[in-house]
Amino acid sequence: MELDGTALTGQRDWPGGSDRSRAGSGGDERAKAVTALFAENALGLIRLAHIMLGNAAVAEDIVQDAFCGLYRRWPQLSDQSRALGYVRSSVLNGCRSAMRLRPTVELVEGHQPPAASAETALLAAEEGREVLRALRRLPDRQREVLTLRYYLDLPDDQIAAAMGIGPGTVRSAAHRALAALRKALKETS
Repeated sequence: MELDGTALTGQRDWPGGSDRSRAGSGGDERAKAVTALFAENALGLIRLAHIMLGNAAVAEDIVQDAFCGLYRRWPQLSDQSRALGYVRSSVLNGCRSAMRLRPTVELVEGHQPPAASAETALLAAEEGREVLRALRRLPDRQREVLTLRYYLDLPDDQIAAAMGIGPGTVRSAAHRALAALRKALKETS
């Protein structure tokens, strides 16, 4: 998935056609801003969606749709410094929609760093799969909180803003989720 300045204004890539011709230089500024945000954050958001869904192709589609939505709504943003939060919320909402449509998703094996031995690699891979299986069995809110906290290293206030909940709810969901993960992982070991 590539995104550059020419793709941003092409009729096929962005709904609504070429905004450059209609908006003058405003379309150029919007394209530059969204392109820069995409370049800095798309990979992390794709990884976030992939962890949530277990499907890389669907994760890429969801992130691309979120950035398309940002591009379309850029003029309506009251504070353009909040664009990343908007995209992050859009990605989470897209993941929720995808999970409703496909309640069971198989994990596609990703790249694993080299291990000291074949046995170590096998054990590490199995432990990782167990954690992901346990994570996916959590309720949606708990899974999202843990993913945002431990994968994206977001503080509670940013998690709360992305999910549309209060910081106290984030903390209680994380506490419950960690307790449920500990219990689930003890049962499997």
